[in-house]
Amino acid sequence: MTVETSLKAAVLGASGYTGAETVRLLAGHPRVDAVAATGHSLAGKQLSEIFPHLAGPTDLPVVKADDVAWDDVDVAFSCLPHGTSQDLIETLPEHVRVVDLSADYRLRDADLYAQTYGRSHLNAARTASTKYGLPEWRGTELVGESLVACPGCYPTATLLALLPLVEGAIDADHVIVDAKSGVSGAGRGLKEGNLFSETAEGVHAYGVGTHRHAPEIEQELNLQAGRSDIGVTFTPHLIPMTRGELVTCHVRGDADQIQAALEAKYADAPFISVLPLGSTPPDTRHTRGTNQCHIAVYPERVKGRAVVIAVIDNLIKGSSGQAIQNLNLMMGWDETLGLAGLQPLFP
Repeated sequence: MTVETSLKAAVLGASGYTGAETVRLLAGHPRVDAVAATGHSLAGKQLSEIFPHLAGPTDLPVVKADDVAWDDVDVAFSCLPHGTSQDLIETLPEHVRVVDLSADYRLRDADLYAQTYGRSHLNAARTASTKYGLPEWRGTELVGESLVACPGCYPTATLLALLPLVEGAIDADHVIVDAKSGVSGAGRGLKEGNLFSETAEGVHAYGVGTHRHAPEIEQELNLQAGRSDIGVTFTPHLIPMTRGELVTCHVRGDADQIQAALEAKYADAPFISVLPLGSTPPDTRHTRGTNQCHIAVYPERVKGRAVVIAVIDNLIKGSSGQAIQNLNLMMGWDETLGLAGLQPLFP
C-alpha cells in the first residue's frame, strides 16, 4: 500500500480505557478512521454514553464483534483483556491487520504464556513468530506485518531504559526495577483495590516477585544481549493518580557510559528524550497526554553504580499511542502520524 492509503479501523474492547484512548487518538490520525467499536456487555449503547468526552465526531455505536462488517475493516486494534483477545483475533478474516494491545502474543514461548497468564495459547506457532512492537527497537521488522503485539506499559518504560545498556554498558546480571503506575493501568473493571478510598493517600507494592510483566521484560533483554539467563528483580507499585508511569532502574555501570549509550541509540527517535546527565529527575507530568518517554541517568554515591529513570503516559506510550505508532510502521508510514502534535498536559 502507498502512503496515500487510508484505513478503516475497528477498536475491539472500546469500552475500556485503552479502547477509548485509541478512539480518541485515531480522531487525529490523517490516514485512519475508526468505523467500528465493540463491547460485549455494553453493546447497543453509543460510545458517548459510556465516555461522554467522545461525543461528536468520535462517537460510534458499540456493537458485538460478530456484528462488525469485517469486509469494510482494514485493521483491528484489540484492546481486549488477556485471553479474550486471542479468542477473537484467531477468528478474524485474513485481510484484517491486527495491533494487539493485550499480552496474548507478546511472549514467544507458548508454555511461558500459559504459566504466566493461566491459560493455554490457541496458536503456539503464531505467538512464536509474532513481532514485538517496541517501535524504537523493532520498527524496521514491522513493515508489512499482519499482526503486531504491543508491549505492556511497564515493559515499555523499562525496556526503553535498559535495552541500550545490556550489551555492555551495565552488568545485566544485577538489575533492579522499581516501578510505579497510576490506577488506570489496572483497567476499568470494578476492583475493590482500585476504589478511591482504597488507593488515595497511600502507595503499595503488588505482584511482588510474581508480576506477569517480568517474563516479558526478561525475554526482550535476553534477546538483545544474545543470552537466555538474564533475570530482573521487578517490583510494581500503585500510585494514587490516574495516569502516568515511572520506572527507576538500579544498575551496575558507569553513568557516563550509560548516558552515551542511551544518547547514541535514541538520537533520532522522535518520541524519546534522553535528558542531560544529572538533570532534574523526570516527572510523569512531563509526558502526560503524549507518546513521549523521558529517560535520565544519575551516578550513585557508590562507585560503579547508577540509576536510570524513565517516565511515560501508561495509556499512550504504554498502550494506545504506541499501538498507533506500530500501525504506522506496519504500513510503511511516518511513525509520528497522528501522534506528533500531542503536547504534555501540565500541571
